[in-house]
Amino acid sequence: MSSLTDKGRVLYRSWMSDNLRWDALQLRDGDIVISAPPKCGTTWTQRLVSLLVFDGPQLPGPLHLVSPWLDLTAQPVEHVVAALGAQRHRRFIKTHTPLDGLPRDDRVTYIGVGRDPRDAAMSMLAEHDRMRALREAAGPGGEPWPPIRRDFGGEFGPLEVLRIWMEGPVTPTEGIASLATILHHFDSFWSRRELTNVALFHYADYQADLAGELMRLAVVLGVDLGRDRAAELAEHATLAAMRSQAAQLAPRATPGLHPKDARREDDPFFRTGGRGRWPEIFTEAEHRRYPERAAEIAGQLGGPELLGWAHEGRRGAPW
Repeated sequence: MSSLTDKGRVLYRSWMSDNLRWDALQLRDGDIVISAPPKCGTTWTQRLVSLLVFDGPQLPGPLHLVSPWLDLTAQPVEHVVAALGAQRHRRFIKTHTPLDGLPRDDRVTYIGVGRDPRDAAMSMLAEHDRMRALREAAGPGGEPWPPIRRDFGGEFGPLEVLRIWMEGPVTPTEGIASLATILHHFDSFWSRRELTNVALFHYADYQADLAGELMRLAVVLGVDLGRDRAAELAEHATLAAMRSQAAQLAPRATPGLHPKDARREDDPFFRTGGRGRWPEIFTEAEHRRYPERAAEIAGQLGGPELLGWAHEGRRGAPW
Protein backbone atom coordinates (compact mmCIF):
# COMPACT_ATOMS: atom_id res chain seq x y z
CA MET A 1 0.00 0.00 0.00
CA SER A 2 3.03 2.31 -0.11
CA SER A 3 2.62 2.92 -3.85
CA LEU A 4 1.37 6.34 -4.86
CA THR A 5 -0.70 7.43 -7.82
CA ASP A 6 0.65 10.09 -10.17
CA LYS A 7 -1.52 12.52 -8.19
CA GLY A 8 0.16 11.75 -4.88
CA ARG A 9 -2.58 9.52 -3.43
CA VAL A 10 -1.92 6.15 -1.83
CA LEU A 11 -2.93 3.31 -4.13
CA TYR A 12 -5.62 0.93 -2.82
CA ARG A 13 -6.47 -1.78 -5.33
CA SER A 14 -7.82 -5.31 -4.98
CA TRP A 15 -10.06 -7.63 -6.98
CA MET A 16 -13.06 -5.99 -5.30
CA SER A 17 -12.12 -2.33 -5.00
CA ASP A 18 -10.02 0.17 -6.96
CA ASN A 19 -9.54 3.74 -5.78
CA LEU A 20 -8.32 4.83 -9.22
CA ARG A 21 -11.99 4.79 -10.22
CA TRP A 22 -12.31 8.14 -8.43
CA ASP A 23 -10.35 9.74 -11.28
CA ALA A 24 -13.36 9.22 -13.55
CA LEU A 25 -15.67 11.32 -11.34
CA GLN A 26 -15.89 15.10 -11.55
CA LEU A 27 -16.49 16.27 -8.01
CA ARG A 28 -19.03 19.01 -7.30
CA ASP A 29 -19.33 21.77 -4.76
CA GLY A 30 -21.20 20.28 -1.79
CA ASP A 31 -20.41 16.63 -2.47
CA ILE A 32 -20.18 14.38 0.59
CA VAL A 33 -17.80 11.41 0.77
CA ILE A 34 -18.47 8.82 3.49
CA SER A 35 -15.45 6.64 4.23
CA ALA A 36 -14.99 3.77 6.69
CA PRO A 37 -13.53 0.28 6.81
CA PRO A 38 -16.16 -2.40 6.12
CA LYS A 39 -18.67 -2.96 8.91
CA CYS A 40 -17.83 0.26 10.72
CA GLY A 41 -21.04 2.20 10.18
CA THR A 42 -20.88 3.30 6.54
CA THR A 43 -24.51 2.38 5.81
CA TRP A 44 -25.70 3.89 9.09
CA THR A 45 -23.97 7.15 8.18
CA GLN A 46 -25.38 7.05 4.65
CA ARG A 47 -28.84 6.77 6.16
CA LEU A 48 -28.27 9.73 8.45
CA VAL A 49 -26.93 11.82 5.58
CA SER A 50 -29.91 10.82 3.41
CA LEU A 51 -32.32 12.09 6.07
CA LEU A 52 -30.66 15.50 5.86
CA VAL A 53 -30.27 15.60 2.08
CA PHE A 54 -33.92 14.66 1.45
CA ASP A 55 -35.33 16.14 4.68
CA GLY A 56 -37.07 12.87 5.49
CA PRO A 57 -36.96 9.09 5.10
CA GLN A 58 -38.09 8.81 1.47
CA LEU A 59 -35.39 8.08 -1.09
CA PRO A 60 -35.58 8.35 -4.89
CA GLY A 61 -34.29 4.76 -5.12
CA PRO A 62 -32.43 2.07 -3.18
CA LEU A 63 -29.66 3.53 -1.03
CA HIS A 64 -26.93 1.56 -2.81
CA LEU A 65 -27.90 3.33 -6.06
CA VAL A 66 -28.57 6.77 -4.58
CA SER A 67 -25.25 6.65 -2.71
CA PRO A 68 -23.08 4.17 -4.63
CA TRP A 69 -19.80 2.58 -3.58
CA LEU A 70 -17.68 4.17 -6.30
CA ASP A 71 -14.59 2.00 -5.77
CA LEU A 72 -16.47 -1.29 -6.18
CA THR A 73 -15.34 -3.05 -9.35
CA ALA A 74 -18.56 -5.05 -9.82
CA GLN A 75 -20.04 -2.34 -12.05
CA PRO A 76 -18.32 -0.47 -14.92
CA VAL A 77 -17.13 2.85 -13.57
CA GLU A 78 -18.65 4.66 -16.54
CA HIS A 79 -22.12 3.50 -15.47
CA VAL A 80 -21.64 4.61 -11.87
CA VAL A 81 -20.21 7.99 -12.86
CA ALA A 82 -23.03 8.58 -15.35
CA ALA A 83 -25.62 7.84 -12.66
CA LEU A 84 -23.93 10.22 -10.24
CA GLY A 85 -23.67 12.86 -12.95
CA ALA A 86 -27.44 12.67 -13.49
CA GLN A 87 -28.23 13.31 -9.83
CA ARG A 88 -29.54 16.79 -9.07
CA HIS A 89 -29.68 16.45 -5.28
CA ARG A 90 -26.65 16.90 -3.08
CA ARG A 91 -24.54 13.83 -3.73
CA PHE A 92 -23.20 11.54 -1.02
CA ILE A 93 -20.85 8.75 -2.06
CA LYS A 94 -19.70 5.66 -0.21
CA THR A 95 -16.13 4.41 -0.12
CA HIS A 96 -13.96 2.02 1.87
CA THR A 97 -10.82 3.87 0.77
CA PRO A 98 -8.90 5.76 3.48
CA LEU A 99 -8.62 9.52 3.14
CA ASP A 100 -5.03 9.35 1.88
CA GLY A 101 -6.28 7.45 -1.17
CA LEU A 102 -9.09 9.83 -2.10
CA PRO A 103 -8.97 12.90 -4.35
CA ARG A 104 -8.94 15.95 -2.10
CA ASP A 105 -11.20 18.89 -2.91
CA ASP A 106 -11.95 21.80 -0.59
CA ARG A 107 -15.53 21.90 -1.89
CA VAL A 108 -16.18 18.35 -0.65
CA THR A 109 -16.98 17.21 2.91
CA TYR A 110 -15.18 14.02 3.94
CA ILE A 111 -16.82 12.02 6.73
CA GLY A 112 -14.82 9.27 8.43
CA VAL A 113 -16.63 6.66 10.51
CA GLY A 114 -15.19 4.44 13.22
CA ARG A 115 -16.15 1.41 15.27
CA ASP A 116 -14.44 -0.81 17.82
CA PRO A 117 -12.15 -2.81 15.50
CA ARG A 118 -13.00 -6.08 17.27
CA ASP A 119 -16.71 -5.62 16.62
CA ALA A 120 -15.97 -4.73 13.01
CA ALA A 121 -13.89 -7.90 12.61
CA MET A 122 -16.70 -10.09 13.90
CA SER A 123 -19.20 -8.43 11.56
CA MET A 124 -16.82 -8.84 8.62
CA LEU A 125 -16.38 -12.51 9.42
CA ALA A 126 -20.15 -13.04 9.53
CA GLU A 127 -20.68 -11.22 6.23
CA HIS A 128 -17.78 -13.09 4.63
CA ASP A 129 -19.31 -16.43 5.59
CA ARG A 130 -22.73 -15.33 4.32
CA MET A 131 -21.41 -14.26 0.92
CA ARG A 132 -19.37 -17.46 0.56
CA ALA A 133 -22.46 -19.54 1.28
CA LEU A 134 -24.48 -17.58 -1.27
CA ARG A 135 -21.83 -17.97 -3.92
CA GLU A 136 -21.56 -21.71 -3.31
CA ALA A 137 -25.35 -22.02 -3.41
CA ALA A 138 -25.38 -20.26 -6.79
CA GLY A 139 -23.36 -23.12 -8.26
CA PRO A 140 -21.72 -23.04 -11.71
CA GLY A 141 -24.11 -20.35 -12.90
CA GLY A 142 -23.21 -17.94 -10.13
CA GLU A 143 -21.10 -14.83 -10.36
CA PRO A 144 -17.46 -15.57 -11.38
CA TRP A 145 -15.87 -14.25 -8.23
CA PRO A 146 -12.24 -15.02 -7.35
CA PRO A 147 -11.76 -17.63 -4.64
CA ILE A 148 -12.11 -16.31 -1.11
CA ARG A 149 -8.73 -16.12 0.60
CA ARG A 150 -8.01 -19.26 2.62
CA ASP A 151 -6.53 -17.27 5.52
CA PHE A 152 -9.87 -15.64 6.32
CA GLY A 153 -12.46 -18.33 6.81
CA GLY A 154 -13.30 -21.82 5.68
CA GLU A 155 -10.48 -23.94 7.05
CA PHE A 156 -10.00 -21.78 10.15
CA GLY A 157 -12.33 -21.22 13.07
CA PRO A 158 -13.22 -17.78 14.45
CA LEU A 159 -10.40 -17.71 17.00
CA GLU A 160 -7.76 -18.50 14.36
CA VAL A 161 -9.22 -15.88 12.03
CA LEU A 162 -9.09 -13.24 14.78
CA ARG A 163 -5.50 -14.13 15.58
CA ILE A 164 -4.54 -13.66 11.92
CA TRP A 165 -6.54 -10.44 11.80
CA MET A 166 -4.84 -9.12 14.92
CA GLU A 167 -1.27 -9.75 13.77
CA GLY A 168 -1.67 -8.96 10.07
CA PRO A 169 0.01 -6.02 8.34
CA VAL A 170 -1.68 -3.10 6.64
CA THR A 171 -3.17 -4.67 3.52
CA PRO A 172 -5.64 -3.53 0.86
CA THR A 173 -9.23 -3.63 2.02
CA GLU A 174 -10.63 -6.98 0.92
CA GLY A 175 -12.17 -9.87 2.79
CA ILE A 176 -11.50 -9.44 6.49
CA ALA A 177 -9.05 -6.57 6.76
CA SER A 178 -6.39 -6.61 9.45
CA LEU A 179 -6.42 -4.63 12.68
CA ALA A 180 -3.57 -2.59 11.19
CA THR A 181 -5.64 -1.81 8.11
CA ILE A 182 -8.56 -0.59 10.20
CA LEU A 183 -6.44 1.61 12.45
CA HIS A 184 -4.60 3.03 9.45
CA HIS A 185 -7.94 3.93 7.89
CA PHE A 186 -9.09 5.62 11.08
CA ASP A 187 -5.80 7.52 11.34
CA SER A 188 -6.10 8.85 7.79
CA PHE A 189 -9.03 10.90 9.12
CA TRP A 190 -7.86 11.34 12.71
CA SER A 191 -4.60 12.97 11.61
CA ARG A 192 -6.54 15.44 9.45
CA ARG A 193 -9.44 16.08 11.80
CA GLU A 194 -8.57 19.76 12.19
CA LEU A 195 -9.36 20.43 8.52
CA THR A 196 -12.64 22.27 8.09
CA ASN A 197 -14.01 19.78 5.54
CA VAL A 198 -13.06 16.60 7.46
CA ALA A 199 -15.33 15.20 10.18
CA LEU A 200 -15.27 12.09 12.39
CA PHE A 201 -18.25 10.07 13.57
CA HIS A 202 -18.37 6.80 15.49
CA TYR A 203 -20.66 3.81 15.88
CA ALA A 204 -20.58 4.10 19.67
CA ASP A 205 -21.68 7.73 19.51
CA TYR A 206 -24.60 6.77 17.26
CA GLN A 207 -25.62 4.15 19.82
CA ALA A 208 -25.33 6.60 22.71
CA ASP A 209 -27.17 9.60 21.20
CA LEU A 210 -28.40 9.16 17.64
CA ALA A 211 -30.38 12.41 17.52
CA GLY A 212 -27.46 14.33 18.96
CA GLU A 213 -25.10 12.90 16.37
CA LEU A 214 -27.58 13.73 13.62
CA MET A 215 -27.56 17.33 14.83
CA ARG A 216 -23.76 17.34 14.82
CA LEU A 217 -23.80 15.92 11.29
CA ALA A 218 -26.21 18.67 10.24
CA VAL A 219 -23.76 21.30 11.49
CA VAL A 220 -20.93 19.65 9.55
CA LEU A 221 -23.03 19.67 6.36
CA GLY A 222 -24.42 23.16 6.86
CA VAL A 223 -28.01 21.97 7.29
CA ASP A 224 -30.36 23.85 9.62
CA LEU A 225 -31.82 21.28 12.02
CA GLY A 226 -33.66 21.85 15.27
CA ARG A 227 -33.64 19.42 18.16
CA ASP A 228 -37.27 18.32 17.71
CA ARG A 229 -36.81 17.66 14.01
CA ALA A 230 -33.56 15.82 14.71
CA ALA A 231 -35.35 13.50 17.13
CA GLU A 232 -38.07 12.91 14.57
CA LEU A 233 -35.63 12.11 11.77
CA ALA A 234 -33.43 9.95 13.99
CA GLU A 235 -36.35 7.55 14.48
CA HIS A 236 -35.88 6.56 10.83
CA ALA A 237 -32.22 5.71 11.42
CA THR A 238 -32.46 3.36 14.37
CA LEU A 239 -31.25 -0.16 13.67
CA ALA A 240 -34.82 -1.41 14.06
CA ALA A 241 -36.10 1.11 11.52
CA MET A 242 -33.33 0.28 9.05
CA ARG A 243 -34.00 -3.42 9.54
CA SER A 244 -37.62 -2.86 8.55
CA GLN A 245 -36.43 -1.06 5.39
CA ALA A 246 -33.63 -3.48 4.52
CA ALA A 247 -34.79 -3.87 0.91
CA GLN A 248 -34.14 -0.16 0.39
CA LEU A 249 -31.22 0.44 2.73
CA ALA A 250 -28.96 -2.62 2.92
CA PRO A 251 -25.95 -2.51 0.59
CA ARG A 252 -25.88 -4.89 -2.35
CA ALA A 253 -22.30 -5.26 -3.42
CA THR A 254 -23.14 -8.19 -5.67
CA PRO A 255 -26.60 -7.72 -7.19
CA GLY A 256 -27.90 -10.78 -8.96
CA LEU A 257 -25.58 -13.18 -7.19
CA HIS A 258 -28.45 -15.43 -6.34
CA PRO A 259 -32.23 -15.00 -6.27
CA LYS A 260 -32.30 -15.75 -2.57
CA ASP A 261 -30.00 -12.78 -1.95
CA ALA A 262 -32.93 -10.37 -2.08
CA ARG A 263 -32.82 -8.12 0.97
CA ARG A 264 -35.52 -8.92 3.48
CA GLU A 265 -36.68 -7.47 6.76
CA ASP A 266 -34.67 -10.12 8.59
CA ASP A 267 -31.56 -9.41 6.54
CA PRO A 268 -28.51 -10.32 8.64
CA PHE A 269 -26.82 -7.06 7.63
CA PHE A 270 -29.01 -5.25 10.19
CA ARG A 271 -29.63 -8.23 12.47
CA THR A 272 -27.54 -7.19 15.46
CA GLY A 273 -25.62 -3.97 14.97
CA GLY A 274 -24.16 -4.23 18.45
CA ARG A 275 -21.07 -5.78 19.96
CA GLY A 276 -19.60 -8.86 18.38
CA ARG A 277 -18.83 -12.16 20.05
CA TRP A 278 -15.11 -11.55 20.42
CA PRO A 279 -15.14 -11.41 24.26
CA GLU A 280 -16.45 -14.98 24.26
CA ILE A 281 -14.07 -16.15 21.52
CA PHE A 282 -10.86 -14.63 22.84
CA THR A 283 -8.83 -16.74 25.23
CA GLU A 284 -6.81 -15.14 28.01
CA ALA A 285 -3.88 -14.90 25.58
CA GLU A 286 -5.86 -12.84 23.05
CA HIS A 287 -7.29 -10.59 25.74
CA ARG A 288 -3.68 -9.79 26.75
CA ARG A 289 -2.32 -9.54 23.23
CA TYR A 290 -4.96 -7.30 21.69
CA PRO A 291 -4.14 -4.08 23.62
CA GLU A 292 -0.43 -4.74 23.09
CA ARG A 293 -0.84 -5.16 19.34
CA ALA A 294 -3.21 -2.19 19.05
CA ALA A 295 -0.71 -0.02 20.94
CA GLU A 296 2.12 -1.19 18.65
CA ILE A 297 0.18 -0.10 15.58
CA ALA A 298 -1.11 3.13 17.10
CA GLY A 299 2.41 4.05 18.17
CA GLN A 300 3.21 4.56 14.48
CA LEU A 301 -0.05 6.48 13.92
CA GLY A 302 -2.08 8.72 16.22
CA GLY A 303 -1.05 7.16 19.52
CA PRO A 304 -3.26 6.57 22.58
CA GLU A 305 -5.79 9.25 21.61
CA LEU A 306 -6.46 7.51 18.31
CA LEU A 307 -6.97 4.23 20.17
CA GLY A 308 -9.35 5.86 22.62
CA TRP A 309 -11.48 7.19 19.78
CA ALA A 310 -11.26 3.95 17.78
CA HIS A 311 -12.76 1.95 20.63
CA GLU A 312 -15.16 4.38 22.30
CA GLY A 313 -15.72 7.31 19.99
CA ARG A 314 -15.78 10.80 21.48
CA ARG A 315 -16.12 9.40 24.98
CA GLY A 316 -12.71 7.76 24.53
CA ALA A 317 -11.00 10.79 23.00
CA PRO A 318 -13.01 14.01 22.98
CA TRP A 319 -11.71 16.95 21.01
